[in-house]
Amino acid sequence: MKLRINGKDHDVDADPRTPLLWVLRDHLGLVGTKFGCGMAQCGACTVHLDGVPTRSCVLPAMLAEGKAVTTIEGISDGDTLHPVQQAWVEGSVPQCGYCQSGQIMTTVALLKKKPQPTDEDIDVALSGNLCRCGTYQRIRKAVHRAAEIAQSGPEGTP
Repeated sequence: MKLRINGKDHDVDADPRTPLLWVLRDHLGLVGTKFGCGMAQCGACTVHLDGVPTRSCVLPAMLAEGKAVTTIEGISDGDTLHPVQQAWVEGSVPQCGYCQSGQIMTTVALLKKKPQPTDEDIDVALSGNLCRCGTYQRIRKAVHRAAEIAQSGPEGTP
């Protein structure tokens, strides 16, 4: 298969029915995307498929051919963190951190659709991303901070 991941083309020798998650992790070494439940229920495996948050644990890799796949590794710009990543660090959001790549990927997509989301927008968008440690309040605060950073630049000032 030929897959476009984080802006680069990859020839992958895997069964086309293999879930994209395992192609990313086992074949390409992109381990930022996590396995959580294997049933698309927890959101830990969220990646973007043509910009849309998608659960990679149930998506056969062959369905990603011809589409742009973005993983947590692909949202920063070199050493410059994405505004969502920066807000996560500033807010000390992760506790165990396991669900965070999925939370971040979902938030990146949310902020593209709604640059200034309300608490309700955040709760709805992230309702399918479970956090076993219960850091939901820090996550919501970080989403608002990421919106500020994205609007005004890395220092958070206009």
